[in-house]
Amino acid sequence: MPQKDTVPTTDIRPGYGRLLRTRGAWTFLLPGFAARQPFAMLTISIVLLVQHTSGSYGTAGAVSATTGVAMALFAPYSGKLADRFGQRAVLLPGVLVHCAAGITLTVLALSGAPTWALFLAAVPTGASTPQIGPMVRARWGVKLQGSPLMQTAAAFESVTDEFTFVLGPLFATALCTGINPAAGLITEAALTLVGGLLFAAQKSTQPTPTAAGRTGGPADGHARVEHVSALRVPGVRVLIVTFLGIGSVFGGMQVSLAAYTEAIGEPGLNGVLYGTFAAGNMLSGLVCGAIAWKVAPQRRLLVGYTALALTASGLWAAQSVLLLAGLGLLVGVCIAPSLITGYTLVESIVPASSRTEAFTWLTGAVALGQAAAVTVAGQLEDRYWDGAGFLVPMGGTVLALAVMFLLRSRLVPPPSGRTVARGVGHRQPVAVD
Repeated sequence: MPQKDTVPTTDIRPGYGRLLRTRGAWTFLLPGFAARQPFAMLTISIVLLVQHTSGSYGTAGAVSATTGVAMALFAPYSGKLADRFGQRAVLLPGVLVHCAAGITLTVLALSGAPTWALFLAAVPTGASTPQIGPMVRARWGVKLQGSPLMQTAAAFESVTDEFTFVLGPLFATALCTGINPAAGLITEAALTLVGGLLFAAQKSTQPTPTAAGRTGGPADGHARVEHVSALRVPGVRVLIVTFLGIGSVFGGMQVSLAAYTEAIGEPGLNGVLYGTFAAGNMLSGLVCGAIAWKVAPQRRLLVGYTALALTASGLWAAQSVLLLAGLGLLVGVCIAPSLITGYTLVESIVPASSRTEAFTWLTGAVALGQAAAVTVAGQLEDRYWDGAGFLVPMGGTVLALAVMFLLRSRLVPPPSGRTVARGVGHRQPVAVD
């Protein structure tokens, strides 16, 4: 059973150097980075492979979207199982299923299988995608329980995610275009298998499964631990809506930037504009994690998300490349603080026995929001003016902000000692900056 290697809360200021010197952190960070890289390669690898074999971007996008929706719907259940039975118990069969499903999808595409068969294979491919990011965040929670460094860890993970989603698509595209259209998906499956198994092997840093506490009872002096679904925590439901709005920004930006640059005859600028947006996200994430915040996280989330909604609302009116680049940079700058603060709130409003599940709900919400935004933005671009897809980030963030403002009281951490979900599981005091 892993021990809680917690960090004292006194005399600690947030900093990446101190965070990365946390004992045992590198044992899960390095394999975790290798295992989460394929996640960013999956979508583009499927698009490039299916488009090559079918000749249709529509079919390729639909198969890829099916994978994303399946992942978003099944990820929370994967997180719940990881909380109850341990990350290793979920990862070992999960990476094997994902590898087999990915190879099956590759073979079907190369053999000219009917479209329905591709959709059928896309479902288990997405559903079995290992949720490495949420699992790494849960391990930081074990290492840093009650420490101000949790804010820094959330920022570090956000930057790592963004770096992954910049590097992964580039790597996958190079493989598919430079070697073979199937090389991206095959490499994704291989990296998932190797990285996932290496990450699962780090048993000492994984959170204690809640099922392990069910054998104890009052008679033997051990407290009974009962798993409570993260979805029953009101604040988690508010955060899910919040992260759906963030997903609408990612999806809307991807489609609309591509359509805009194509319309002005400069498709090569698409990468530059999206890279500017991603750079703003990464830089603000780094800065956010290095600040010793004195403002409560729920208030920071409201302020940061208001700024995100305002900047995203101006995208549709941009009439020049320079103006769009500047607005895209500002949107990226506003996204990272919202993501980081949302993940930080999980540590204070969700019982430790349900945090991996909570993280996967948020990750799945981003993926689901992105998939929906890609679909809606594409329809708007086809039916209306060039740049109409930028209305999607505006609508998604404004609606999410309205919900968050109305239900903001649910984001306040419960007082120390208050019972959660029908009196099960007394909360331990958690430091709130």
